[in-house]
Amino acid sequence: MPVEFISAVHPNPATEGDPTAGSGIDVDYARRYARALDDGGFDYTLVTYHSAAPDALQLAQFVAHHTERIKPVLAHRPGVVFPTHAARALATLDQISAGRLVVHIISGGNDEEQHREGDYLSKSERYARSDEYIRILRGVWEADGPISHEGPYYRFEGFRSDVTPYHGTIPISVGGSSEDAYRVGGQQGDIFGLWGEPLKETAEQIASVNAYADAAGRPRPRIWVSFRPIIAPTDELAWEKAHRTLGAVKANHAERAKRRHYPAVGRGTPANVGSQRLLAVAERGEVHDRCLWTAPAAATNAAGASTALVGSPETVAKALLDYVDIGCELLSIRGYDPLNDAIDYGRQVLPLVRQELAHRAATSAA
Repeated sequence: MPVEFISAVHPNPATEGDPTAGSGIDVDYARRYARALDDGGFDYTLVTYHSAAPDALQLAQFVAHHTERIKPVLAHRPGVVFPTHAARALATLDQISAGRLVVHIISGGNDEEQHREGDYLSKSERYARSDEYIRILRGVWEADGPISHEGPYYRFEGFRSDVTPYHGTIPISVGGSSEDAYRVGGQQGDIFGLWGEPLKETAEQIASVNAYADAAGRPRPRIWVSFRPIIAPTDELAWEKAHRTLGAVKANHAERAKRRHYPAVGRGTPANVGSQRLLAVAERGEVHDRCLWTAPAAATNAAGASTALVGSPETVAKALLDYVDIGCELLSIRGYDPLNDAIDYGRQVLPLVRQELAHRAATSAA
């Protein structure tokens, strides 16, 4: 499979540096952003899920409608929608998008956020439910007739769907940094998502996921790793830009935490293992490997993917290739000025990575 690039949908111009720039859905901005990703050569775009955010399923359909080739990666939370309904809704969207949909299962790492939508299972139970949920989705999509199911979390009889995925099934992505996540992702995922940690730690996580896949006798998931690159014409200028960006993020983090309902800095250790790992990396040092910068994670209590790659386009492209070399096939890059950064990445970073990979392939073939 080729190395491919992922971004993330932004329904309005609000950023970590300016959380008051927009809220809800700015239709013109969302359309322009999606088209910029399509035109810029991105392959996928994550449609995120949060209890207070615009509905992800409808936003994914919006993206599919206004683009030609980019594939929406729809973040989907089990426990909110019954899996039979979800299987039918997802298959419908996959048909509408001519087979471009990917479903990213998020089991939920924060009890407080889960409680907002009536989910009171423990974290371990949530991953067990996700495992059952994925099996039901695939069972519905692949069934020739009515199916029934009785498991720990779901029970139904005689369900059938008149709509099936465009290609017969839909790729399933799983993410996380806990042992439960590795297990479910390795046993069930077509894709597994990680936040950007140093190369050594990332390789260790990949090995954990692959071990579960190997034990289950199934193909290893494609690995997706996420960064927030900060680029400028030279490395020196990029670091100057990075510190300006960090200043804006710090100045506005409390406001963003309030608007997005994230725990503010100083509120305590995050509940999810992924954030805990990023903070532990930040404590060990601000810069790792070629140009991985952890200061934004420390400034935001690691609320989401928050480590940056800082440097010229050439330096950032080389850093991304370092992750390709340890087994990452899907590179997620999203900036702190999302629209303008996406345009810059498409013009300056994606071509460099692809040119080097093409050169390697040609050299190997020769």
